[in-house]
Amino acid sequence: MHSFVVRRALADALAFILPVECAGCGAEDVALCAECLGALEPEPHSRVVDGVPVWSGMRFEGVVARVMRTLKEEGRTTLARPLGAGLGAALAALPAGAAFVPVPTSTASMRRRGYRVPELLLRRAGVPVHRALRIARATVDQRALGIDDRRANVERSLVARGVAGRRVIVVDDVVTTGATLGEAVRALRAAGADVVGAATAAATPRRRPSLR
Repeated sequence: MHSFVVRRALADALAFILPVECAGCGAEDVALCAECLGALEPEPHSRVVDGVPVWSGMRFEGVVARVMRTLKEEGRTTLARPLGAGLGAALAALPAGAAFVPVPTSTASMRRRGYRVPELLLRRAGVPVHRALRIARATVDQRALGIDDRRANVERSLVARGVAGRRVIVVDDVVTTGATLGEAVRALRAAGADVVGAATAAATPRRRPSLR
């Protein structure tokens, strides 16, 4: 917690020294210009992963992708609010009365950023966080892996607790192939949860007719 406070204080101090650029287009002297803010307007859409409906608020491309990467890589947490609105739009399409369970963040990512992106977006969307999932084993970076390798990489990497008999919705920042969400669904079901859906702030456009 102490290191997180120090990092946030440093970031706030640097904001007064370094020039601010729009996270979406690089325009100077504005954190997010009007045009890029408009590009973050939610457009909820869905897909199915392992039999579970997955709703996403935006498409992970262009401005949305750049803003999300800036949030994750540069620590500009103010960007979580418009991204959280996208997540909120996705959550609104799913059944009410379920607990919101974020996909857990690795220890290395937490140390590097000082915050958990899915949880931050949930809070900005104005909904409570239920930490029912935890990491059971380490995995490698998914970005360079194909669909089958991603599934093998995350297989049996998560465990869940405290959800027996509960209706839950899995939450992540971005869905690409659905491998991580699928593993989260498996772990929650193994712990006795009724997974009624999943939600993400954004989704990578699909290049195949369907995901499994």
